[in-house]
Amino acid sequence: MRRSLKIATTSVALVGLIALAGCTTDPNVVAPEASEEASDPAENEWFDQELFDTQMAQREVVPEGPEDEPYLQHIDAEMVDTSQYASTGPKKACFANASISNPWRQTGWITMNQQLEVLQEAGVISEMETRDAQDSDDTQIADIDYFISEGNCDIFLISPNSTAAMTPAVERACETGKPVVVFDRGVETDCAVTFIHPIGGFAWGIDTAEFLIDNLEEGDKVVALRILSGVDVLEHRWAAAEKLFDEAGIEAVDYFTGADPAEIKSIISDELAKGDVHGIWMDAGDGAVAAIEAFEDAGVDYPVMTGEDEMSFLRKWKETELTGLAPVYSNFQWRTPLLAAQKIFAGEEVPKEWVLPQVPIEAGELDEWLEANDGMPDGHYAKFGGENLPGYPDVWQERQIP
Repeated sequence: MRRSLKIATTSVALVGLIALAGCTTDPNVVAPEASEEASDPAENEWFDQELFDTQMAQREVVPEGPEDEPYLQHIDAEMVDTSQYASTGPKKACFANASISNPWRQTGWITMNQQLEVLQEAGVISEMETRDAQDSDDTQIADIDYFISEGNCDIFLISPNSTAAMTPAVERACETGKPVVVFDRGVETDCAVTFIHPIGGFAWGIDTAEFLIDNLEEGDKVVALRILSGVDVLEHRWAAAEKLFDEAGIEAVDYFTGADPAEIKSIISDELAKGDVHGIWMDAGDGAVAAIEAFEDAGVDYPVMTGEDEMSFLRKWKETELTGLAPVYSNFQWRTPLLAAQKIFAGEEVPKEWVLPQVPIEAGELDEWLEANDGMPDGHYAKFGGENLPGYPDVWQERQIP
């Protein structure tokens, strides 16, 4: 059943949701698909050379903004005037959320609500009415239309469930004349005041593939474990990695796992039975521990591996001392939409496309991030960016919104 939440007064327990499989931005986690080997990189419909080049370059750009507040930083921004929205007094935010169906989204949801608390106390936001689409396009379209018909939203915040399906509904929200902020996943319109997101999937794919290539030899085999198909950010991750593996002479095979640990172990076991597996590439950290355990079960050396900044992977990486990298899809972005709203109602300029930094965790930083997140549950994301918010660390440890 769809839930409509008034966050100022409603408590939402998330403990039970931590067990749900998911990844950074997946709209649905389905049953594991039959494994399939990689196709010709040249025929990958998701590969976009222009976007690949842009995100490769943005990885090297020093972001503008406060050094200790990455959620306010931006890369290559075109600033836009928001003076038409300048207004005093607390405002009502209406948030159409795709879901909180996986640990990445749950971590961000907690952080967003703690940021909301700060802005409520400052008299910027009166309340944030949230409708959770539970990974359904149809539900989210109805949620946005409900907010429009309700007529008392001062700003629309939208984390789209999917790109094309949400575009008309986002456009209808824009037509109200109220500011619209889109974040996490995009839509096929630029009518929003700002679109907030980390650099993107191609950057993830480049970071991870280059790491594996640098630590492997030509002809070595990499098994790529993918959550599901058809999600642009995830497809871009693999499209970039596949291209670079092919160019470097790395043998790469990819499988869809549905984030199911048993399926992941089965895939790795089958591949090890065929011969050596030198590297593991993942488009999300869920299931990383299961992949490592498959090597332990087989009694073979650990692979070179990329996971994610989810705590379960970071802890297993430390325990095993394997050669690893933790890419990120910056979870602190969940603070930025509300901070953007604050700027918009103050009539301050904001980036039209608000590109946030996206910096992987390397081996030399592992201890630092483990220490900073000591006591956090395995489903927590290290670079969540909420350390200076009220309720830290208890709210994130308990996985419950006050």
